[in-house]
Amino acid sequence: MNSKKQKYFIQYGWLSFVILGLGISLGLYLSGNTLYSQWVIIVLCIVGIIPEIKDILNDMLHKKFGVDVIAVVAVLASLALQEYAAAGIILLMFTSGSALEQYAKNRAQKELDGLLKRIPKITHVKRGKDFVDISIDRVTVGETILIKPGEIVPVDAEVAEGDSYFDESAVTGESMPVEKNKKDILLSGTVNQDTPIQARALRTSVNSQYEQIINLVRAAASSKSPMIRLADAYSVPFTIIAFALASATWYLTGDPVNALAVLVVATPCPLLIATPVAIVSGISRAARNGIIVKDGASLEALSRVNVMAFDKTGTLTINQPTIVSVEPLGISESTLLQYASSLEKNSGHVLANAIVEYARNNHLKPIDLSDVDEEVGGGISAIYKKQKIYVGKPRYLEQNGIGLPKHEVESVSTAVYVGIDKKYVGKIEFSDPLRKNTKTTLHRLHDLAIDKTIMLTGDKNKVARSIAQQVDITDVHSELLPIDKLHIIQSHRKAGEIIGMVGDGVNDAPTLAAADVGIALGAKGSTAASESADVVIMLDDISKVADSVSISKRSVSIAKQSIFVGIGLSIVLMIFASMGKIPPFYGALLQEVVDVAVILNALRALSSGILKANKGLI
Repeated sequence: MNSKKQKYFIQYGWLSFVILGLGISLGLYLSGNTLYSQWVIIVLCIVGIIPEIKDILNDMLHKKFGVDVIAVVAVLASLALQEYAAAGIILLMFTSGSALEQYAKNRAQKELDGLLKRIPKITHVKRGKDFVDISIDRVTVGETILIKPGEIVPVDAEVAEGDSYFDESAVTGESMPVEKNKKDILLSGTVNQDTPIQARALRTSVNSQYEQIINLVRAAASSKSPMIRLADAYSVPFTIIAFALASATWYLTGDPVNALAVLVVATPCPLLIATPVAIVSGISRAARNGIIVKDGASLEALSRVNVMAFDKTGTLTINQPTIVSVEPLGISESTLLQYASSLEKNSGHVLANAIVEYARNNHLKPIDLSDVDEEVGGGISAIYKKQKIYVGKPRYLEQNGIGLPKHEVESVSTAVYVGIDKKYVGKIEFSDPLRKNTKTTLHRLHDLAIDKTIMLTGDKNKVARSIAQQVDITDVHSELLPIDKLHIIQSHRKAGEIIGMVGDGVNDAPTLAAADVGIALGAKGSTAASESADVVIMLDDISKVADSVSISKRSVSIAKQSIFVGIGLSIVLMIFASMGKIPPFYGALLQEVVDVAVILNALRALSSGILKANKGLI
């Protein structure tokens, strides 16, 4: 049994055991076996609080302080003063709160496990004249590996034979497919999108780019301070008030039972149960909306975020080549598109589908071609009405005697070029466009009190600023390596800002781990990004980022309401208990009434109320 399952079993098994034990104790009491009834409660309480005492002492050593200490002292004091029923009720409440917190974590992990896809562990390595499948960690420097279309580059390598397009967006942030030819470097974690190629391994798996990024993730996660639970923020003042009033009551009345009654009604259900209920309800509501929040601390931290950083490629943009311009020369735009799409429907080129789909959407019918011939990695040609049409890269057209204008040869844009016989007739240019709801999402975040939005990307500065301008982001950092992104996130945290990071690729994983809250777009994103994030968006929809912030703020707002109402009622009961008006047993029952009230209020986090920034709950 793994540690997660073991913890799950222990937590819920113990809650079931406490409920069963209290039921047996009640049965013994009603049947007249009072002594045995008391001993059952004594054993339950001692077994239950010993681990809690150990945890409290450990927390104190690390300068952490929570409200658990009130519950533990109340249980011990109840046993010492022979208020066994009160001890049993407090134990049940305490155990229930812990089980609810564990439920939140297990619910989130269960949803996440169904999402994550593992990176392949096998690659094709040349042995003699054949390629055989071996484990990636067995690849040695200098060996020849085969990378098929759709496969992930297993180790950093150098192209030895063939050429193809690679999707590097997950690792470098480059938005468009990158052509790789002989002697070009391939980074592990990138994806072959076009044709099979052979490459020479430059590094082992543990020394490759992907593994280095994973190491950055581990370092970032270990250096991040643990998030403070909402309940703990109110624990110190409430605990001081409770113990001070109990001590004053004992001193003034001379009756320890009255002091115990104060502690019993002070047992902080709003902190121990109502808060987890509100947080669990928020997590459940988020899950119904395709948002996986890994634990309650993450939801609480998300509600406090005031700066949101975004990766560009695949996050703000769709990471899918899309035609942005058709530039004919000497022929009409529709003719250029018709020629290109008719040839490309026969091609497996990474940009071919975009051209064919674009022509179809513009109601252009394909023409009848003959002698179709594709040069893998170069282009495709065919005969139409005795004319030979060429579609492909500049190099492919030039090899077939078609000269291109100098500015086209030197262009860094992603494009497909078209020639007829020996004449250049135009090009079709591509870019990675914005997601349709990106701008709306960023405006919603500003309305939800996100004071600043920034862009962190490995893409070119010109491309990054063009996208940022469209969505009103003024703070742009481009041409970054993963370590650069990490340093920027850390600088914002050192400045005292609560920063969230939204990304989808392997290169975003370190920043997702280092941010106060990492949000991964997991529908198409990498395993590394999803595993290092605190929140995973399961749908390919950036608007869910704003939804997650809204849900977190509403859930925490309701939790705070429950805390303030519950603490207020507890203080009123504490005053009456200090006057001797409430015996410990009835105090425990009254505290349960308070429990029910604040829990019912906390359950409102399951519903879809509206929260507007700085205006409270509606």
